[in-house]
Amino acid sequence: MLVSDSATKFTTDPTGAVIVTASHGGEYPAYLAAKMRVRAAVFNDAGVGKAGAGVAGLTYLDRLAIPAAAVSHTSARIGHGDDTLHRGGLSHVNKAAEALGCVVGMPCIEAVERLRTAAWSRPELPAASEARQTIIHNPIPVVLIDSASLVLPEDSGSIVVTGSHGGLLGGHAPSALKYDAVAAFYNDAGMGLDNAGISRLPALDARNIAGFTVSAQSARIGVAVSTYQEGIISAVNSAARRYGAEVGMKAREVIDQILQIKSVQHSPWQS
Repeated sequence: MLVSDSATKFTTDPTGAVIVTASHGGEYPAYLAAKMRVRAAVFNDAGVGKAGAGVAGLTYLDRLAIPAAAVSHTSARIGHGDDTLHRGGLSHVNKAAEALGCVVGMPCIEAVERLRTAAWSRPELPAASEARQTIIHNPIPVVLIDSASLVLPEDSGSIVVTGSHGGLLGGHAPSALKYDAVAAFYNDAGMGLDNAGISRLPALDARNIAGFTVSAQSARIGVAVSTYQEGIISAVNSAARRYGAEVGMKAREVIDQILQIKSVQHSPWQS
């Protein structure tokens, strides 16, 4: 068994292991788990959210005969692997996990013992969809990335729109965003225990990065395009308020406001 704050980070090769990760249970983390050839996986349900996106990865893994489950976002803090293992209670299981005796309401630590008995397979993976694109280039880039782990050094000074949850990984402030963007958008993952789903925002404030989350009910977690096109702002930090952002606004509307401000700042006529 391996425990991690994110499906994107493991200190030991997870091949053949049961992974307990505090990532949301959407399709991208599930794809990563399958790509790493895990035996079974446990995620956070991220409030389930729009179109059931917070647990869509369980169905994805079922098609590959990989047992998977998710703990309730109200039982364990998203982004905290130890919480997932020791405090998490299952809220969703796929058919492969159910066949091993995992049921809704079961403590995660008990479910792991059952998942250890799963047969290990090496399934062929379906092709992954593009997880990163730049949709606007001027006056500053607007970059859509399905996972915040995909942010690059060249994204410094950009508006970064992610499909990731807004929780710090393991409570560590540097995990809020690897590089200093102008603004960063996340999914609030249903807020969850101790409001963990929006805990990146204060850490971004300390770096003068405008931070936003969109409601998990308004946009599909793990899908940056959905954050951009459908997201409704659920929380903002102080740096975000300087752009006139308020809870209840559309993410796309806020991004347009930022671009307008940056356009004036980049104008050759601006003294």
